[in-house]
Amino acid sequence: MSRETGSNRDLNPGNNEPMDRVINSYLSRRSVMKGSLGAAIAMIAGAGLTGCFDSGGGSDDPATTTTTPPTTTNPDPELAPTKMALAFDSIPGSRTDACTVAAGYTAYVLAPWGTPLNSNANPWKSDGSNTAADQANAMGMHHDGMHFFPINGSSDDGLIAINFEYIDQKALHPAGATTDASGNRPAEEVRKEINAHGAGVVRVRKVSGRWQVVDNDPLNQRFTTASVMDIAGPLRGTAHVKTRFSRNGTQTRGTNNNCGNGYTPWGTYLTCEENWPGVFVNRGTIPEDQRRIGVGSSSSYDWETAAGDASEVNDEFARFDLTPTGASAEDDYRNEASTYGYIVEIDPYDSTKRAVKRTALGRFRHEGCWPGNVEEGKPVVFYCGDDAQNEYLYKFVSTALWQAADARPADRLATGAKYMDSGTLYVARFTAEGVGQWLPLTVDSATRDGRTLGSIYGDLPTIIINTRGAADALGATPMDRPEWTTVNPLNGDVYLTLTNNTSRTVANVANPRVNNKHGHIIRWHDNADQTSFTWDIFVFGANAAGTPDLNRSGLTELNQFASPDGMSFDSRGVLWIETDNGESTITSYTNDQLLAVIPTNLVNAAGTQVPVNAENQADLRRFFVGPNGCEVTGLAFTPDHKTMFVNIQHPKNWPFTDVATEVTPSGTTVRPRAATVVIQRIDGEELAINRV
Repeated sequence: MSRETGSNRDLNPGNNEPMDRVINSYLSRRSVMKGSLGAAIAMIAGAGLTGCFDSGGGSDDPATTTTTPPTTTNPDPELAPTKMALAFDSIPGSRTDACTVAAGYTAYVLAPWGTPLNSNANPWKSDGSNTAADQANAMGMHHDGMHFFPINGSSDDGLIAINFEYIDQKALHPAGATTDASGNRPAEEVRKEINAHGAGVVRVRKVSGRWQVVDNDPLNQRFTTASVMDIAGPLRGTAHVKTRFSRNGTQTRGTNNNCGNGYTPWGTYLTCEENWPGVFVNRGTIPEDQRRIGVGSSSSYDWETAAGDASEVNDEFARFDLTPTGASAEDDYRNEASTYGYIVEIDPYDSTKRAVKRTALGRFRHEGCWPGNVEEGKPVVFYCGDDAQNEYLYKFVSTALWQAADARPADRLATGAKYMDSGTLYVARFTAEGVGQWLPLTVDSATRDGRTLGSIYGDLPTIIINTRGAADALGATPMDRPEWTTVNPLNGDVYLTLTNNTSRTVANVANPRVNNKHGHIIRWHDNADQTSFTWDIFVFGANAAGTPDLNRSGLTELNQFASPDGMSFDSRGVLWIETDNGESTITSYTNDQLLAVIPTNLVNAAGTQVPVNAENQADLRRFFVGPNGCEVTGLAFTPDHKTMFVNIQHPKNWPFTDVATEVTPSGTTVRPRAATVVIQRIDGEELAINRV
């Protein structure tokens, strides 16, 4: 979630044991066992995952920590036996209206906001005067999560599927957002804002070493907050999603505030609906599912105030008002918000197909959706964070077992239905012993008070509508804003960014980070039973000058960071970490950044894999820094690892030219444009690593 959007309110009313207390207990337990606070910190910041990276430690009961080593499908199997090392020096921080990148690399701008995707859009105009129709056929605002889909396996020709998270009304319109004397928004402005949200697919090709957008390509697509989409999975056709637009509950319009992303093993893109509740308003009695997820009595952009305009078509604006007005849900839009909060699947290779909302993966503020490594005859697994203070980590396990032939299916969305419309949604509970449980959100699941979810909600569709409430009832662990997940292709370990949390309430000598402004990254390894896992903390964000209790990973000026957000492994096993920083010590030193580390290289003298600590922290290196005001977010790679795509969101006064590293001249003001930055080595070789 960008710090520029979303309320980031703590909407969790429960008293489940939060992650800070779990860590307190974990560290306190280790302190007793090892004899000092320093040893306790060393255990959590320097020991491997019990039962996964290390053969000892963790629970006192070996039966609770036994882990079957995974048999994973490595996307680049010939690379696994080769030792890798980062091949660049960590760069200093930067605070300019430009990007900086490691020595030996170039960075230039590709497909910024407003770039036409077809001949129905006029070129972008620097005065903000492009029309709503232009915007519907052009790159949206504030690029976020993305994925590269090669054409016929090429590393020089492919599709970038990309999210457009939110809008900046001041930049989008010539004079910002306006209203009439009655406080109503103009229909044309509202349409333009609706069309600037969502997701897109753009074909790009490398010509003479330089990537460029392929104009008018038939695969170029836009999915906006007005695009018709299918509803699939447990919610399809139920009373929960019936509206005046879709009286049979099979369709909805649009996707909104799409932040993190994912992809599927069968070649589709997953875009995730995150801070969407703010576009709706309910002036009546707010149902519990809407209240728990953040719908309120006012909206972010007042789109609903354009309802009744003479140009309005099919309630395009009225649908954002959830207040009941009719005799039933089929007569109004009281259920419109129930059609949001899902993982949306897009086939980037087929522009004739509607996007599909996969409701079986839960309804909340999805930050990302990353697949586990697939194995023949085993379920397909996806991991999702719910980005808000004190919310939860989820995973979905398919009913269908993976078949390798489905990697190249004739119908990709039909394959998506096979693996994503039926399965079990779980929520995580972490324990101080370094192990955890996946709690199923099913009708027969026992709650903390001895009831079942079925006795509370009745059926699975109602549980999904109330995903957050069901997780509360099961006793899941509230987390510090769980954001992006990613999976190490070499061993199946799963990583999660916990960006920050300013609402912690518990502190003790073992865990002084109550006001967690810096965030951290947690990792775990699922056991073969899919219901238990082992975990540790991979790295703590901190400023280099912080006390040992704050700077637990021993970071220096060359890799200090806060608020880890976007994150992805490439297929070689390099972990890339992006930041969305709001901590003043770090922001006074550097803009948001991209760091890299190879986790499997971090081992102790016994050869056991360990987290980032003071002894190995130099292996975490700053590779790239964005311009003033920005968030660095979204990552994609070409199959040959010679090109990286990184997104720059909400820059302050950038880009001045298509050379991303060129500083906007002093005294010059440009209309800021989010954009994708293309990073390549000057010598044309593979990014970031040497093979040794």
